[in-house]
Amino acid sequence: QVQLVESGGGLVQPGGSLRLSCAASGSIFTIYAMGWYRQAPGKQRELVAAVTRAGSTNYADSLKGRFTISKENAKNTVFLQMNSLKPEDTAVYYCNVRNLIGEYWGQGTQVTVSS
Repeated sequence: QVQLVESGGGLVQPGGSLRLSCAASGSIFTIYAMGWYRQAPGKQRELVAAVTRAGSTNYADSLKGRFTISKENAKNTVFLQMNSLKPEDTAVYYCNVRNLIGEYWGQGTQVTVSS
């Protein structure tokens, strides 16, 4: 089993920044991709960004330039730097990890952008 511990969510004013972290532990085996998804109230879960073990990244088109994903392979940790946050970024953000065994999800961390 894989455990994912997320941190870094919270309340921020429009234009502000937050940095999310997700650390994976347990029966990790070899992780080949880590990423972040989000789900706003009444909407489907959507991809925010993902990064492969080799460092290739993929972003939602609407978030390019504001969000940056990074990782530390040695610590099995993925980060999401979110800048210039907007009210429409308000959502629960979920960490996602994929290895040769399967796919795993974190419990989610709330990000609220409001003045």
